Amino acid sequence: MRYFLNLFSPETYEAWKRSARDVSGFRVRQKNAADRISPGDKLVCYVTRLSRWFGLSEVVSGPYLDESPTSYPEADPFMLRFKVRPLVLLEIEKAVPIYEDSVWQVLSFTKNHDKGVSTWTGKIRSSLVQLDDADGKFIEEMLIRQQNDGNLYPVDRDEYQKLFANTVRRADKIVSVSVPSDSELEEPRSTNVEVRESIKVQALIAEIASRMGLKVWIPKSDRSAVEREAPIVMNSIIERLPFSYDEVTLRTIENIDVLWLRGRSIVRAFEVEHTTSVYSGILRMADLLALQPNMDIKLHIVAPASKREKVFQEIRRPVFSLLEHGPLAETCTYLSYESLRELAEQKHLAHLSDTVLDEYAEEAE
Repeated sequence: MRYFLNLFSPETYEAWKRSARDVSGFRVRQKNAADRISPGDKLVCYVTRLSRWFGLSEVVSGPYLDESPTSYPEADPFMLRFKVRPLVLLEIEKAVPIYEDSVWQVLSFTKNHDKGVSTWTGKIRSSLVQLDDADGKFIEEMLIRQQNDGNLYPVDRDEYQKLFANTVRRADKIVSVSVPSDSELEEPRSTNVEVRESIKVQALIAEIASRMGLKVWIPKSDRSAVEREAPIVMNSIIERLPFSYDEVTLRTIENIDVLWLRGRSIVRAFEVEHTTSVYSGILRMADLLALQPNMDIKLHIVAPASKREKVFQEIRRPVFSLLEHGPLAETCTYLSYESLRELAEQKHLAHLSDTVLDEYAEEAE
């Protein structure tokens, strides 16, 4: 028996409470991770934005694909499913904040980190990440205690309701959005150090693709700097994109920081962001989907862990929820600098598919 993470947004947490709680769904792109899970394994439930542990389920069977509607419409994208047996479900006031000292100082992925930074979040970047046995057992016992006779962790109900206020009703579903304030829209001038770090990360993304046997596109203005950082990519970078799109689409694609290509197809697109606004790259991704709504490309915004929440906030802007292709938040994921460096340390990259990246990406739930 092993423990795996099951992430919920506040919206899906409330929907889960209303459901029969006998089916847990995930995105189809997580199939590789789901295939590692067996009956008897346990899903440890964590609600994002509130950073609280609230539930536990035991896997009965699965995974299996099912496109039929579930008992809660917010789960529409989650067609990769497990039959589960609910073991613990806490009300939000009893859900345990990860920042509680009694939790923070015990979990292996938080205890050596400052609470004021987000470098610890790699372990909870995505559902179906396997937790260390000791961590999983600790959380399970903590949740059972909470269910029987636990502490209360009050929630400001007005603030909690605000988490549900920012939604947009599409023709097919309701999606959550974020509306930044004026002060959050100010974009500072980039420093030379930031630009240098951005080039290093751009080069690292290209190097990972090269080691996987993929071809790479780098904008011409960045190409020489990237090749100086990672000479290994010189034979992988292509000089011209093999597409016949209209000029506007081509210009948009050509300016994306890194593209991974297999044959004549783009399989991944990356924008490296290092400023506070983290807006320009996200806008370029949205432009691409607006110009080519049928284009099937995995999109990634790459930024330091300190910019994680800002990236999610920008991806969930209302304007990006109404794209013909679907909400940008369902197509574009976040990758931290740290997770890419972790991936680059894999010794057998040459034998891995680009789908391994999905295990490192985080969604704007």
